[in-house]
Amino acid sequence: MIKKIGSFFLVVAAMGFVACQKDEPITDDNQKSEMPAWYYTGGTLGTSFLTTSNCFEQPTPAVGQAGLAGWFDRGDQLAEKDFHTVAGKSRYGLGPVYVRSSCQHCHPAYSHGSSVPAGRYNAIDHGNGTLLVIFNPQTEAYVMWEAGMPQLFGVAPFKAPIDPEKITIKWLTATDEWNNTFPDGEKYELQYPEVVLPTTAIYGWDRIQQLAQQLGDPIDYTVRLENTIGIYGTGLLDAIPDDSIIAQWRKEEADGYMQNGLPASMFADGMWRNWYSSSVVSPGDGKKYVRRFTYAMSRGPLLDAAGANAIWNITNVTRSNRRGNYLSLRPVYYATIASEDPDVQAAFGNYIATIDPNKTHSEWFTDDVKQNIYNYLTSTSLPVEMSDDEFTAVMVWHRGLAVPAARDVHSAEVQRGRQLFMSEDLGCAYCHRPSWQTGNDHVNDPNKFFANADAAMPRYPNQTIWPYTDMVQHKLHMENDIRTGWCRTTPLWGRGLHRKATGDASEARLHDTRARNAIEAIMWHGYSPKSDARRSVEQFRNLSKEDRDALVAFLNAI
Repeated sequence: MIKKIGSFFLVVAAMGFVACQKDEPITDDNQKSEMPAWYYTGGTLGTSFLTTSNCFEQPTPAVGQAGLAGWFDRGDQLAEKDFHTVAGKSRYGLGPVYVRSSCQHCHPAYSHGSSVPAGRYNAIDHGNGTLLVIFNPQTEAYVMWEAGMPQLFGVAPFKAPIDPEKITIKWLTATDEWNNTFPDGEKYELQYPEVVLPTTAIYGWDRIQQLAQQLGDPIDYTVRLENTIGIYGTGLLDAIPDDSIIAQWRKEEADGYMQNGLPASMFADGMWRNWYSSSVVSPGDGKKYVRRFTYAMSRGPLLDAAGANAIWNITNVTRSNRRGNYLSLRPVYYATIASEDPDVQAAFGNYIATIDPNKTHSEWFTDDVKQNIYNYLTSTSLPVEMSDDEFTAVMVWHRGLAVPAARDVHSAEVQRGRQLFMSEDLGCAYCHRPSWQTGNDHVNDPNKFFANADAAMPRYPNQTIWPYTDMVQHKLHMENDIRTGWCRTTPLWGRGLHRKATGDASEARLHDTRARNAIEAIMWHGYSPKSDARRSVEQFRNLSKEDRDALVAFLNAI
């Protein structure tokens, strides 16, 4: 079975779409019917047309147009296959500690992660993209004694910072003030996860406490789950001009519609600061970029965003501009604990002989094994495991994944649902802004990795795209909420295809997969009177069942 649509056909299709005049209806060759603009979710350069289990894995027409199909296919292979520890083989470099061994482990079929059942955390399960978030409950900052993405596995002789076998997940039920019942009597359910992470699961807990006291770091912790975001379409979001995103933030600030206001990160000393964030990683270019990626909006351009980061910190596979190990946020914690571990000391000689057989790093081969281990773990000049060509391929693939076209656009129910979604009375489209216009799409490369990023990457200039997000963080005030409570409005495009793509029993909506379907996701938006979306949910629950079903049909169609 052919997994990807051939690049030739993508180019031909894209050329056909571009040839259409803007004021003429675009005709779908299969249905022989006029299609509305919102059918083409990724515009003419970013939309694919499969609705099978491979729907999120297709290259955009722009990939073929730029002659990057070979790079895309190579990146696709790197994303699908496991990294490992067998020296001299392709995809070598996993560890010494890591979170998962492949992109597909967290992003099944390149979708968001699958739902997590109650019981053991099952971190090794394919498709389990639900990661741990460990933070201090007083400051809401990540704890310094673990990694921002806590690692769950170790490559011998190193031991996992957290033992996933000792983590358990509980799903608790919630009842809202309407007793989980619509006015017409129809009922719904609400659930949310609780993570149990005992101190016995944390490697070197006693030593962590001692080090934290010496360093003045908080030791208290709480844990939440945070599911991965779908990879598809991220290149299109990257192509939205910074000025357009800033204009949206300013609009929402001026409207005063969101009762929680805007995140404090948008302001400095009470003054507007345009929500620029320095997201560069050394060597970097010293510039600041508008935040746009991750729930926390902690990342700017795609070439320095979550995927470019994750291919390193999830697997601990080094590359030319990331030649250090991803350890605890303060590396001194894990490095100290591992260097003092008798089991690690006993086997380190054989391990490091494989890593550096020519002993080019003399600091790893002194008579002091404890210091050798510490030096290795904290080194910033580790051997390169992922070549520059491999990283280029991964980023072409990342920026080149298409968004599936909308489905059932001529259905009367879907059209009625869209009308309701777009209505000011309901207000869904305020935060889930339907469409954006991309700019010239100059590809920002903060780390100056590419000699010419525009030539190296697929680009999406002057496209109308339909992601259904305002690219702003809001608060919903849910039970066991996301860390800080602030969360970027999730793009809705393609979400209705998650189960078909992954085989998941749940739609796995919201940041921690708590919502098993669109109704649950909507009602969580209004669970608290303090939620930014409260008014919209109050309006939604008073709709007739026919209209509620129509809105859900629209959400599943886009």
